[in-house]
Amino acid sequence: MSTVTPASKGRSAGLAAKQRRQALRTAAFMSPWLIGFAVFFAYPLISTVYFSFMHYDGFGTPTWTGTRNWTYVFENYPLFWPALRNTLWLVLIMVTLRVLFGLGIGLLITKIKTGTGVFRTLFYLPYLAPPVAATMAFAFLLNPGTGPVNSILEGIGVPAPGWFNDPSWSKPALTLLALWGIGDLMVIFMAALLDVPREQYEAAELDGASAWQRFRFVTLPNISPIVMFAVVTGVIQTMQYYAQPLIAGKVASGVIQGAGTQFEPGYPDKSTLTLPQLVYNLGFQRFDYGSACVVALVLFALSMAFTGLLMRRRGGLIQAGD
Repeated sequence: MSTVTPASKGRSAGLAAKQRRQALRTAAFMSPWLIGFAVFFAYPLISTVYFSFMHYDGFGTPTWTGTRNWTYVFENYPLFWPALRNTLWLVLIMVTLRVLFGLGIGLLITKIKTGTGVFRTLFYLPYLAPPVAATMAFAFLLNPGTGPVNSILEGIGVPAPGWFNDPSWSKPALTLLALWGIGDLMVIFMAALLDVPREQYEAAELDGASAWQRFRFVTLPNISPIVMFAVVTGVIQTMQYYAQPLIAGKVASGVIQGAGTQFEPGYPDKSTLTLPQLVYNLGFQRFDYGSACVVALVLFALSMAFTGLLMRRRGGLIQAGD
């Protein structure tokens, strides 16, 4: 039979004390992040879930309503499903086109021999424009009656779209606005493309690979983490898409909002309505905080679902050539 000596007990106690000190030291270093996570993420998320089951107008005492807010949003609130469809459309179309366009511009600028700085500046400057000012400028440029874009199209015999005044063209117009401010993705992709080892391109050329094959088997596997980063951040940003569609709808509708007036978002015909606009409309215009929390939780769930799906399929780009 083995016996536990006082010396072994002392060593065990010393080891346990050392592990406790190490754990406390680690917790101390992590405390800024832990405090920030608790204050700015965990507490708001728990509060949102709590208020989604309450009737609360921001002034009185919250009262329990069970799933009434959820039933109202999904079954009786007429703006929810159009906003959800528009948000998903923007996520699928706008994010895809922004990634492809940003990658294409980055490839173009890295290939040209002269004037790289000029082109880089020209493509990056629109990204610096304030979103509200850029949206107002686009709304005036694409005005169906007086805008210069439609005047040029009519002058060359091309049918002029209604843009922000036409439900069929409002989301494509917002997509054009997003492509115009592509400077952020262009810079990210340029940095990734310039970091691809030249030796791999030279080896591919010696093997007789075409330009498409070099892009598919050399460029794409090397920049796949950056592509994934662009897609994930683009999805998250589009899930928070608020100012541009709201301003475009206001300008196109001709509504001048002053004191005491209330603008119903989504012009024209709910085509520019997004879920973040519903959160503001329900919470700060109708003072229905419970229903606003329900929409916010739907946004959170969609963002997590898209991000999880994209992260699971991250290896697809790397194995594209297999």
